[in-house]
Amino acid sequence: MLFKNDMQEIEKLKKELEKIQSQFYIFYELTQVMRSSLHLDELVYIILTGLTAHHGLGFNRALLFLVNESENLIEGFMGIGPIDSEEANKIWKAIEAQKMDLYALIRAYQKIKNHPTRFMEFTKSLKFPLCKESGLIYEALYEISPLHINISKESQYKDDILVKKLNSEEFVIAPLRSKGVSLGVILVDNYITKKPITEEDIRILTMFVNQAAGAIENSKVFEDTLIKAHTDSLTGLWNYGYFQYKLDEEIMKAKNQKYKLSIMMLDIDDFKKFNDTFGHPAGDEVLKKIALILKDNSRKIDIAARYGGEEFALILPYTNKEEAKIIGERIRKRIEKTKILNKNITVSIGVACLEDENTTKEELIKKADLALYRAKFEGKNKIVLA
Repeated sequence: MLFKNDMQEIEKLKKELEKIQSQFYIFYELTQVMRSSLHLDELVYIILTGLTAHHGLGFNRALLFLVNESENLIEGFMGIGPIDSEEANKIWKAIEAQKMDLYALIRAYQKIKNHPTRFMEFTKSLKFPLCKESGLIYEALYEISPLHINISKESQYKDDILVKKLNSEEFVIAPLRSKGVSLGVILVDNYITKKPITEEDIRILTMFVNQAAGAIENSKVFEDTLIKAHTDSLTGLWNYGYFQYKLDEEIMKAKNQKYKLSIMMLDIDDFKKFNDTFGHPAGDEVLKKIALILKDNSRKIDIAARYGGEEFALILPYTNKEEAKIIGERIRKRIEKTKILNKNITVSIGVACLEDENTTKEELIKKADLALYRAKFEGKNKIVLA
């Protein structure tokens, strides 16, 4: 005959078994979904949503950091979850009201991408030098297993820079490693609910992170290949095909969010004459120099491309004609001061702005081209607005 305590213990074990079965089911489902995208941002969103969704592994927050070897940094790439109790209530009530399951949350990515949460923006702002002085986040990179951190007055990490920025008392930070290479780390916590993180949580998390690391490695290889395919080999700028693709994307975003978008077309004045006089190697130096000026004198949100031959193009999001003219003048003056083989180089520039939501990509490019031709006709080395 079973006693009351025995019945309670059986019921407890039954619930734990159901929880484990559910976690393994979600783990399997997430690994399948991860195979559906090779784009890094989409893949990371799927991973972090799986870690935080109620129908996933159920942590309050998840952050992913990636190693940026070119700048010697560990950078916050994406974070999912609330930044405080107020945002938690808002997010969780919306999910409950809309009856959003794991897959509905994943499908919502494009909307969230265009309207990032405060926590996403906070995560993107986090950058740490790739060295021992960065403390815990650097240490975690080279661990074999996740670190389960509990912060107390006696904790060796109580003054750690990452701990202070997150203000979290308990969290797990897991290394992302693939083929022996440290890609970054994933950090999870229960910042809002203060629910303790169990050994079972960490076991499932470890299995999931190991799968995620391989998927992220594949995505990075894919994106590196994509970048090379869309980059002009001489100047290092985006090529014509990528410009066309990004302009379609930026026009759609500008129309949906109702903001101004401008484009700029630049053409090197008398470039054929320069080539004929000094030769193609000197002409290549001119193209590379102008590409460098475009990179140095445009903003991070701008998209610079080599449009073809001696022509360049810039996509300027959140920019009206007058603002585009200021950017264009800065570029024009900088190029005008540049000398190659003791010869001054100048450019003519045409600017057009997406002011009517019915304007097509082709019409916008045509307007910028016509403005560029006017600049040539009116004496070169100047900027004209469409």
